[in-house]
Amino acid sequence: MSTTQSAIEASISLQDYYLPAAFSGVISLIAISISIMILILVRRSKPRLHTVRHLLICNTSIASILYCISQSLNYVFLIFLRSDTSDMSCRIRGYISYLSMCAVIYSFLIQSVSRLFISLYSSSHKWLTTFRAHYVLILIQWIAVILIPLPALVTTDIRYRPTSMCFVALRFFAHVVYTYVAYYTIPALTICLIYVYIFIRVKKASRRAQITIRSTNSSKRDLEVLRNIFIYLIIYLSGGIPSILFLLTTNRIIFLISMVTISLAVAIEKVMTLLMDRDMRQIMMGLLRIRTRIGPMENSLTAARIVDNLYTIQQTK
Repeated sequence: MSTTQSAIEASISLQDYYLPAAFSGVISLIAISISIMILILVRRSKPRLHTVRHLLICNTSIASILYCISQSLNYVFLIFLRSDTSDMSCRIRGYISYLSMCAVIYSFLIQSVSRLFISLYSSSHKWLTTFRAHYVLILIQWIAVILIPLPALVTTDIRYRPTSMCFVALRFFAHVVYTYVAYYTIPALTICLIYVYIFIRVKKASRRAQITIRSTNSSKRDLEVLRNIFIYLIIYLSGGIPSILFLLTTNRIIFLISMVTISLAVAIEKVMTLLMDRDMRQIMMGLLRIRTRIGPMENSLTAARIVDNLYTIQQTK
């Protein structure tokens, strides 16, 4: 146990966490509910949503659930389970939190890699577009997200502090920089480069009027899907802006805001997934139309039964 605190940590009391923790908890619950809805929707909508694209969307949903649960557990230990003052316990919670952050953003990365395979190499290397190849891709992603945050577990840079979350303290500057570079910067830049590369290749193919990649409609579809991935990434990264501002300013208010924004970004990203994915949106609209049709029909049948009952009563009188 270490109770050494920086000036910013000393300025934050336990009560300051109550409101951000409550907001984050509610938002996390919403994000988890939508993620589970996506998983159920894909599982039950055979065969339309049984594609490699929706497999990867489900992978992102699982990563989002893991992130929301790990963040909520951090708040539970900070506010309610204060008897656990072990540095190792805190280190494990910090490691799981960093792992879940990596899992979300690296799941976007393998979605973009999948688009690269489908857009440019589906003709010459068809095996790259199979479910088996994508299961391997998911396996590689999870191995990476287990290994990348290991410094949080094997070093002593995360220690228990009475009024602080189990994250790397700002005084360990090299480790803090590593987290921002490895967890955010590298995967985000890679996704941007993949997007630009596919965009340039598709545009060149369109100008030459040759089917060098695939059909024009398929290429446009690939760009649309990749654009959606890019939008999801921007939403998720925007949730980390207050954290970067806090790193630069060490402002107390910004720190408390940063506790909520990433969970909020995950929830917004889940909502946008339902709205922007064409197939999911159409299935959701279809389900809503069916419910609205069944509702009036049930009301009509109920009304008919009431009329029949009244008629029977009158006949018996």
